[in-house]
Amino acid sequence: MKKYLLDANVFIQAKRFYYPFDVFPGFWEWLDREMENDVLASIIPIYDELTAGGDILSEWAIDRKDSGWFLPVEEVETQGQYSVIAAWAVDPAQKFKQTAHEEFLAVGDSWLIAKATAENLIIVTHEKYNAESRKRILIPNVCKAFNIEYIDTVELIRRTGARFGLQ
Repeated sequence: MKKYLLDANVFIQAKRFYYPFDVFPGFWEWLDREMENDVLASIIPIYDELTAGGDILSEWAIDRKDSGWFLPVEEVETQGQYSVIAAWAVDPAQKFKQTAHEEFLAVGDSWLIAKATAENLIIVTHEKYNAESRKRILIPNVCKAFNIEYIDTVELIRRTGARFGLQ
């Protein structure tokens, strides 16, 4: 089975809207199980974003810091892919605004894509492709440019065969 790499918004939106910890503990247990089975992970820059919130999601991430959940991005292949992706993002031919470049390179998205490219992983994100986006560099837009597969959380649940039921 291919390995999936989760964007920060997967965790954040799950906590806020779809799978709050108090109502859907099974979702969070499933995430941990799939990580332990080497099916999914995220990266340290996403860990940094999650732990900045000072909330239950921050605590969840902190509890998993050294568990293998959050992969490093320092290896040569990821660094090389980051350079390629960053150069693409700031290329005037892409027509992104300067603020879009700055934001994209300051958050974990660019590193997530670099890691996925370096290790042939599938990105899981709630972002949607938008060919007209100029104010923000969207993960699906970069994935399309670099032929990287991306899916959303529901598709991840389907692909892993998870089912959540009443207790």
